[in-house]
Amino acid sequence: MSSERRWPDDLEELEQGLLRAIADLPCVEVGEPSGPLAPGSSLTAKELADVFDAQLDSRHLDHTARWLRAQGLGFYTIGSAGHEANALVANALRPTDPALLHYRSGGFYLARARQVPGHDGVRDVLLGLLASADEPIAGGRHKVFGHVGLAVLPQTSTIASHLPRAMGVAFAIGRARRLGVEARWPADAIAVTSFGDASLNHSTAQGALNAASYTAHQGMAMPLLFVCEDNGWGISVPTPAGWVEASLAHRPDLRYERVDGTDPIAVHDVAEDLADWVRSRRRPALLHLHTVRYGGHAGTDVESGYRSAASIRADLLRDPLLATARTLVAAGAATPDGLVERYLAGRAAVRELAVSLLEERRLLESAATIVAPLSPRTPDAVAAAAARTAAPADREAFFGRLPETEGRLTLAETINRTLGDLLVADERVLVFGEDVGVKGGVYGVTRGLQRKAGMLRVFDTLLDEQSILGLALGAGVSGFVPIPEIQYLAYLHNAEDQLRGEAASLSFFSSGRFRNPLVVRIAAYGYQKGFGGHFHNDNAVGVLRDIPGLVIASPARAADAGPMLRTCAAAAATDGTVSVFLEPIALYHTRDLHDVGDDGWMAPYAGPAAWADDHVPIGAPAVARDGSDVLVVTWANGLYLSMRVAERLAAEGIQCRVVDLRWLAPLPVEEVARHAADVGRVVVVDETRRTGGVGEAILAGLAEHGFTGPMRRVAALDSFIPLAAAANLVLVSEDDIEQAIRATCP
Repeated sequence: MSSERRWPDDLEELEQGLLRAIADLPCVEVGEPSGPLAPGSSLTAKELADVFDAQLDSRHLDHTARWLRAQGLGFYTIGSAGHEANALVANALRPTDPALLHYRSGGFYLARARQVPGHDGVRDVLLGLLASADEPIAGGRHKVFGHVGLAVLPQTSTIASHLPRAMGVAFAIGRARRLGVEARWPADAIAVTSFGDASLNHSTAQGALNAASYTAHQGMAMPLLFVCEDNGWGISVPTPAGWVEASLAHRPDLRYERVDGTDPIAVHDVAEDLADWVRSRRRPALLHLHTVRYGGHAGTDVESGYRSAASIRADLLRDPLLATARTLVAAGAATPDGLVERYLAGRAAVRELAVSLLEERRLLESAATIVAPLSPRTPDAVAAAAARTAAPADREAFFGRLPETEGRLTLAETINRTLGDLLVADERVLVFGEDVGVKGGVYGVTRGLQRKAGMLRVFDTLLDEQSILGLALGAGVSGFVPIPEIQYLAYLHNAEDQLRGEAASLSFFSSGRFRNPLVVRIAAYGYQKGFGGHFHNDNAVGVLRDIPGLVIASPARAADAGPMLRTCAAAAATDGTVSVFLEPIALYHTRDLHDVGDDGWMAPYAGPAAWADDHVPIGAPAVARDGSDVLVVTWANGLYLSMRVAERLAAEGIQCRVVDLRWLAPLPVEEVARHAADVGRVVVVDETRRTGGVGEAILAGLAEHGFTGPMRRVAALDSFIPLAAAANLVLVSEDDIEQAIRATCP
């Protein structure tokens, strides 16, 4: 296939105009300038020439992306044309500074690649455009800027969703330094993240900016450089003139600087100054980089449909490549003709490389290959990690009275002691969230942990779930094992994309090279006797269950809570697993099961000697009560209610086998099907809603496994949970369960 096809008209006009403008630059005497290009600047002609090559490569890749798409060979056309001044930002940083980049930061990526000897950034991007299985970060799963060797974390194009993680990375750099914990990044590193002006208006961007300022305001380290690449457009919607500066210039504890992308010396100097300031002060700053956008939003965007021809032509005069060329020629470091030749030679090289890569293998081997990085499992290694403990003397010093000597504990007490054991055994574990520190959590689950582990490892955060999860994501990818708390399940919905679009996708889009180990604890479900209404009684888990690779644990009993939490933490540390740990609020402090004073819902805390035998693998259910007449499948509050009903029915001769799912993802359908085939009758007790609830998946799974016996489902109504006794009208009750069991029996 010929590589000499013409570019689409808009890009050809851009290219030809640029080449004419460079050729028309006034010549000066050419020499070999060795000093800075301007008084007070450190930028030399040699450095700027290297940056120019990165800028040219970025522009050539944008042209090539359009050409490949036109031939049906490429699959991504959002480009960086007009934004190439960001290459100067990369030049002002170190290649070990972690970077989370905007999808128009191609110049930055290519300049970063040039800072690492032997790295071919152009090849990286081309393989991504071609969806090649040999692409070095995503393996063809998505076109992203990312590479482990360049400290560039891959990001999808979800609007600004990477900014909370960037804030978390910066936080982790500072926290690792204070704790003396080895992190992924150098102790004096700074994090950098870029985003567009339209993305500034998204809640994730606002939350991350606020959280960074909030943290710095308290005197804590937050070495983070934000870069707003402002081209004035959000697809077809113009950004109001002056809005970005008005929004950013006067934020507390966030240094702000604005620079024009058509002044390469100024861009370099301001970026260098901000980078040095952030590195030395350990405080956040924001670079407002004024750019232009060429070629519309993407290849399918017809920019002339919403912009005037005069407006588009005016932007051609603000080409950052022309600005760099003008600076080099004015300094006597190059001639106009030489730069034109440099452009054409670079274009030919990129096009030739693109053609040579057309035969690279695509990600077509199997579905298993595609999904392999999502949630890898090494169960033996996880089991071994879950059984590891601190030295006896360290445990005694931490707890005072060892938890295994305390007698029977509630669910909340067991989670508390397990968190303590995780903290004392692994210095990388962090526990944080709203109210988890001094207060010890709304329900006392983390009470005393801050006093024992210290404020650097157990701490309160601001009241913003996006920032809590972003902090956790950044900490996880940096080397910690974060265990954040979301105070109520309903509050997660404010921030669920941090799990879906960021946490669950990182390993997928990096072929497992970057991982964000994470255990998110959430106080969940209803049955709080009508207290608090919907936002304190939420039974919706559908949004979690359809996130690829996410593990969902939900213990009901104290006896299961410790082993399951240890499993989740071990899987995070070993496999990089992202878990959500749903804790039934109503059972936190429940003591009795059948009769007052029977302590039937409590259990002794298993000490380390029992952990190997006590291990609960991911996806393993449990038989909570044996029986042969009806199989009751349930979990969490449903288990408590079902156990009470089963006890009463046993007196009448109806023997229920009660299976506790324990894990909602992966759902143990095969085990449930085996029990169903053995018993012959099934009742599913589902405290989530009839539509989108867990029960639907169980019944579908049984049908897929060929079960043909009688099945019934008891589920909550499709309703939010109201206040007071009205809550009981929409939730599953013991009477509902009993009626379903009786109706299923012959």
